[in-house]
Amino acid sequence: MRAFFTSLLANRKASIGAGIVAFFLALAVFGPLVAPAGPNQRVGRPHEAPSATHLMGTTRMGRDVLAQTIHGTRTSLLVGLSAGLMITAIGTVVGVTAGYLGGRVDEALNLITNVVLVIPNLPLMLVLAAFIGAASPATIALIIAGTAWGWGARVTRAQTQGLRSRDYIHAAELLGEPTWRILACELLPNLVSIIGFNLIGSVLYAVVTEATLEFLGLGDALKVSWGTMLYNAQTTSALQVGAWWEVACPCLALVLFGSGLSLINFAMDEVANPRLRTLRLKLRAMA
Repeated sequence: MRAFFTSLLANRKASIGAGIVAFFLALAVFGPLVAPAGPNQRVGRPHEAPSATHLMGTTRMGRDVLAQTIHGTRTSLLVGLSAGLMITAIGTVVGVTAGYLGGRVDEALNLITNVVLVIPNLPLMLVLAAFIGAASPATIALIIAGTAWGWGARVTRAQTQGLRSRDYIHAAELLGEPTWRILACELLPNLVSIIGFNLIGSVLYAVVTEATLEFLGLGDALKVSWGTMLYNAQTTSALQVGAWWEVACPCLALVLFGSGLSLINFAMDEVANPRLRTLRLKLRAMA
C-alpha cells in the first residue's frame, strides 16, 4: 500500500489533479470569506459585462457572478463529497459482504444490486426529486447516493471474490480470526485502489448530477450552487441576450473540478495497472 501511494504522489497527472481539487476545496472553505460580494447582493446593473469592477460580470438581478461561483463551490462540493462518500461506503459494504460470505447472502445482495443497476438512474432521480419538490442539497445527496451505489458494489464484489481464495485469507480463517477482522484487516487493505476509483468517480458523478437536477429546476433555488446558477441563467435567457459570462463561469468551474478528479483517476489507473505502468516506463526510456 505504501508503494502505491508513493508512486501515486510521484505521478505528474496525480499532482496536477490534486492541485486542482485542493484549490476548489480551499475555495469552498475560505472563498466566501474573501468573495467580492454576497451571493444574493445586488452590486451592479443587470447583465454587466466582465470588467475590472466585476471580473465575471453580473447576473440579470445585478449580482456578481464571480461571488456566486465562489459561494456556490461550497454547496456543490459538499453535495459531491457527501454523496460520493455514501455511494462508496454502501458499495464497499455490500460488495465485500456479498463477495466474502457468498451463498444466500451473496444471492440476496446481488439481486438488490442488479435491481439498482437495471433501473435508469437519471429518470429515477428526476421522479424522486419532482415528488419531493424543491429538494435541498442534503436531499439531493441522499437521492444520488441511494440510486448510484450499484456499480461500485458490483466491482467490489468481483474483486473480493478474487481475493477470497488467497492463502492469507485461508490462513486467517484457520487461525480462527473473526469475520469482521478478516474483512477489515485482510480484505479492505487490498481493495484500496478499487475503493479509491469508486470514490473519485462517485464524487465526480455526484457533482455533475447535482448540477443537472438543479439546472432542471428540481433543487432549492434559494441555495446558491453551480447548478442553480445555470438554472437562473436559463430562466433569464442569459445566452439569448448575450450574457455568456453567466453560463461560462459555473460551467468552467464544473469542467476544471471534473478535470482534476479525472487526472487523479487516470494516475491511479496507471499506478495500479501493471500494463500501463510498464508502458509508461518504456515510453520514458524511449524519450
